[in-house]
Amino acid sequence: MSRKNKLTLVLALIAGIAFVVIMVKLKQPPERAESQTAATPVQTMEIIPRPFSTEARGYGQVLPAQSWNAVANVGGRVIWKHPKLESGNMIAEGTRLLEIDPTRYELAEASARADLAGIEAELRQLAQEERNTRELLKLEKRRLDLARRELERAKTLSERGALSQTRYDEQQRVTLQQEQAVQSLRNQQNLIPARRETLEARMARTESALASAREDLEDTRFDAPWDMRVHQADIDTGQHISPGQSLFIADDITRAEAKIQLEVSELRRVLSQLSGDSLPGTSSSFTDFHEQLPLGDLHIRITPTNVPDAHWPGKLTRVTSSLDPATRTVQAVISVEEPYRNANPPTRPPLVRNMFVQASIAATTPEPVIVIPASAVHQGVVYLADDNNRLQRQEVAVDWQQGDLTVIAEGLKPGDRLVLHDLVPAITGTLLAPQTEEATGDSEQQPAPGDQS
Repeated sequence: MSRKNKLTLVLALIAGIAFVVIMVKLKQPPERAESQTAATPVQTMEIIPRPFSTEARGYGQVLPAQSWNAVANVGGRVIWKHPKLESGNMIAEGTRLLEIDPTRYELAEASARADLAGIEAELRQLAQEERNTRELLKLEKRRLDLARRELERAKTLSERGALSQTRYDEQQRVTLQQEQAVQSLRNQQNLIPARRETLEARMARTESALASAREDLEDTRFDAPWDMRVHQADIDTGQHISPGQSLFIADDITRAEAKIQLEVSELRRVLSQLSGDSLPGTSSSFTDFHEQLPLGDLHIRITPTNVPDAHWPGKLTRVTSSLDPATRTVQAVISVEEPYRNANPPTRPPLVRNMFVQASIAATTPEPVIVIPASAVHQGVVYLADDNNRLQRQEVAVDWQQGDLTVIAEGLKPGDRLVLHDLVPAITGTLLAPQTEEATGDSEQQPAPGDQS
């Protein structure tokens, strides 16, 4: 190779190296992968333990606390009927509703009174006879004493021969007659108690007849025992009725009872809040909890299913001992005072017989608890945002679930930031862009609506 060619090759090599160096210096360095990863926006809520209202809900029917099936105890003709004694009408307490012809029962009462007056007169007469007999007996005893002394003198004289036998016999007859008179009065006196007992028995029988007559007379009149609403009326003026015949049915409007079917587990959970998580009785019995728990602390609300905006406060009065094996529910009886108060159909109808209602029984937990949306729990795991806004998976133990809320027993602590979104995929360490859900956090952990009555 000539010297000229070698020089050309060296110059070309130098030029190439210089070009490569210049290109390397002018090339932009690649961006870091970290700066290329965008943070995932998520909604979070801060974990704050708060009082929570446990709630049991169920459905059932309303029945009047008292219902009067008016049945005729006596027969007769209906002579008067209240014009409002028809189905659906409301009648005030003490109102006369119906009258049956009382003539025969008034006559029976008058007859019994007359018989009683006659017996009372006989008793007074017997008492006077007793007094008279007592006085006569005293006199006859004195005469008997005189006759006996005279008989002793006659005997002495007869023994001396100073008195004939005939006169002595005569005195004996007089003495015997006087003894007979005294004994007769004693017999009369001894019979007086038996005669009095007979009269007193007649008086008792007559008094019973008089009481029966008065009761029959009272049964001819029907008065409203309380403020009531007529459910059914099957009687008219002039109609003849027989004893045992049903006349009308009326419901008490001062108090109603809602018989609600509740799940055993839900009811036990609510009641356990009143007793520090220790419900009296066995696991399947509510027989004696009424006296052992402060049921007045329960918040109970009755709502007609067809009018969800109308509510009535109630009181849990009892729970039936029977358990429905098919539904695992028990029947709770809730008492509602004044079910017709502020009634304004159709926006607020009264609680009437057979109305279908929903009941809510609630009790606030004695201590604050951690409550989160049920949707934030993913097969026993929740997602948290750590201090570096990185995703962390946390296992939790669920105490119970109520609707769309879950009470957490273990795994969360105050101050944790709970991720409300369901991230797919949920990779530990994923960068997050948290947005605090203040409203959700407050509303989700407040006591449930059941505690408002």
